[in-house]
Amino acid sequence: MSDHDEDHQFEGAADSGAAATFPKQCSALRKGEHVMIKGRPCKIVEMSTSKTGKHGHAKVHMVALDIFTGKKYEDICPSTHNMDVPIVKKREFMLMDINADGFLSLMDPESCDTKDDLKLPEDATLATPIKEAFEKDETGIMVTVFAACGEEAVMGFKNMPKDQ
Repeated sequence: MSDHDEDHQFEGAADSGAAATFPKQCSALRKGEHVMIKGRPCKIVEMSTSKTGKHGHAKVHMVALDIFTGKKYEDICPSTHNMDVPIVKKREFMLMDINADGFLSLMDPESCDTKDDLKLPEDATLATPIKEAFEKDETGIMVTVFAACGEEAVMGFKNMPKDQ
């Protein structure tokens, strides 16, 4: 019976990877949307379309930023071809603690489940204000977490509103 359970978990893991993206025609993509470029989930920051040439389709030139690292990627794709679009989920968690290694203890405000596997962002322009706000801890801190393609990262934060 335990062998069957292990098989089931393996299939579930494969299914979640397959459902991480969906196809969308290149010409239907817009600035501000997400797209996969070189296997990375990115947000489109610039787009331009060339006219149809004698060798076929109009081409779409995209410039996009990796949503987790901020690295710039470019791609050119025929307008009629499909590109993979990552499924990006945005969730907010209550910040409960920051341990010495920089791992965050988070709580889902809806289910009250805890999450302890995310670190403070590498970028000090986001990590430092989160630490400072947590140390003041006047009303509590909500952190925004983006998840896509099996990765998760803290992308922002805000103070919880004061009770009136």
